[in-house]
Amino acid sequence: MPANNTHQSAVTSPVTVIGLGPMGRALAAAFLAAGVPTTVWNRTPGRDGELVERGALRARTAEEAVAASPLTVVCVVNYDASDAVLRDDAVTRALKGRTVVNLSADTPDRARSAAEWAAAHGVRYLDGAIMTPTTTIGTPHAVFIHSGETALYEEHRPTLEALGGTHTHLGEDIGRAAAYDVALLDIFWTAMTGYMHALAVAKAEGVQARELAPFAAGIGAILPAVFEAAAAEVDNGTYSGDDNPITSAASTMAHVIHTSESHGIDAGVMRAAEGLARRVIGEGHGTDGLTRVTELLGRR
Repeated sequence: MPANNTHQSAVTSPVTVIGLGPMGRALAAAFLAAGVPTTVWNRTPGRDGELVERGALRARTAEEAVAASPLTVVCVVNYDASDAVLRDDAVTRALKGRTVVNLSADTPDRARSAAEWAAAHGVRYLDGAIMTPTTTIGTPHAVFIHSGETALYEEHRPTLEALGGTHTHLGEDIGRAAAYDVALLDIFWTAMTGYMHALAVAKAEGVQARELAPFAAGIGAILPAVFEAAAAEVDNGTYSGDDNPITSAASTMAHVIHTSESHGIDAGVMRAAEGLARRVIGEGHGTDGLTRVTELLGRR
């Protein structure tokens, strides 16, 4: 059962933050604000000035940084970047017996590979993901997800909770946090791409983006209930089309494609969606709902 924690504890155990992009700086600032002794390091120098002014310790090297604390939180662009730092021989030696929490975004397979590497080198390892923007870090609105050994998570939970918000431990499969992250990013980026496309189509028809936005928000407001119902159908394998059969969905998708292309606007994303719907219909499932696409995509 995932552990969900929202309280913040007084923490004195030091932490190191590696990676001082916007999110890494926000993490370090939140630790400092909570009174956590914080060491910082970034491959590109010059990003730690404000943090040092606020009390952070500047490490000269990555080896020095990880040696400064029992817990190192890594937040870089991806696992290629984190591997380049952590798998340096000197850094790996300094990490032995210490814990890494990797909050960098990447795939479940990469998380599992990193955990195998860590275990082979005596490094304790947790994976995680940050599900909210930099502005939420250190506030009750931040959302973090974690995966890996339960006892190790519980050991470092008080320090992690200094980052504010909600922390959920998803289980001991080290790739689980990345799996959630990838799936949720799939929703976000697909939705945002659809919104950008919708704004382009609306503009071509003389509708300003700010005019459409309130109606777009109305679409967003109905999605939570749609998500819950669709999830139940997928888990149950029912794929009901009683309210909106996929034939109807395909028809309205075609309207979007026609209008887009009449203005010279690329409709590739919607064409891909319509193609999936037409495949479902072609297989004799025209009375099912759009959720039947999940079954189509999940075949191996």
